[in-house]
Amino acid sequence: MGSQGKDDFEYALKSNESWANYKSHQNPGLFEKLANGQSPKILWIGCSDSRVPETTILGLHPGDVFVHRNVANIISPTDINSQAVIEYAVVHLKVSHIVVCGHSACGGCGAALSDARVGGVIDAWITPLKALRKQNEEELKAISDEKKRAVRLAEMNVKSGVESLLNTYFIEEAVRERGLKVHGCVYDVACGRMTDLKCGNAGAKGVAGVKEKDEKEIVKGNHGMLVFGGDGASMTIR
Repeated sequence: MGSQGKDDFEYALKSNESWANYKSHQNPGLFEKLANGQSPKILWIGCSDSRVPETTILGLHPGDVFVHRNVANIISPTDINSQAVIEYAVVHLKVSHIVVCGHSACGGCGAALSDARVGGVIDAWITPLKALRKQNEEELKAISDEKKRAVRLAEMNVKSGVESLLNTYFIEEAVRERGLKVHGCVYDVACGRMTDLKCGNAGAKGVAGVKEKDEKEIVKGNHGMLVFGGDGASMTIR
């Protein structure tokens, strides 16, 4: 970025122009295709943290991922913002996969593990994380390393979010009628890799009303392919 804060926005605009030119050269039909609509295969529910840009870390392109991000990737049935995004993605866009992704070094998890107040609306927002901390206090206290303790809370938060999704009526319908898969992952900021927590219904056998399929679903990016199969997802670099 620019050396002074006032230059950062101008730098970003120039970078956008360079990026658009590069993408147009790399994939001449990309923007024309995007202008005609979207058909993403993945709904990503992640944290607002600037270090976890979903399309970038998945190696995909604009149009590949529908996105909802908030502080600490909290999923609450009473949050009309996230619920509107999730319903639109599942009911109207008919995504094939939902990925709930937490990450290491999450400020929200760190705040939930602290007894100090953050201030403002954030304290209210991370209440579900505080509740998870209390519910799992014995396990979390047994982890002496603060960073590892925060990662463990992030994992618990992802699993809680996945469970909430799987108990949402329109997601239950999509799982039953067309085999929607829900995944829970944690991204390691220190190495750039995601870990599948295997806490969703992906790869589950005998899901009610869902016919097992042998073929794999592929989401392509110009620099790689994210392959979703019965055993999870894998990345092939080309």
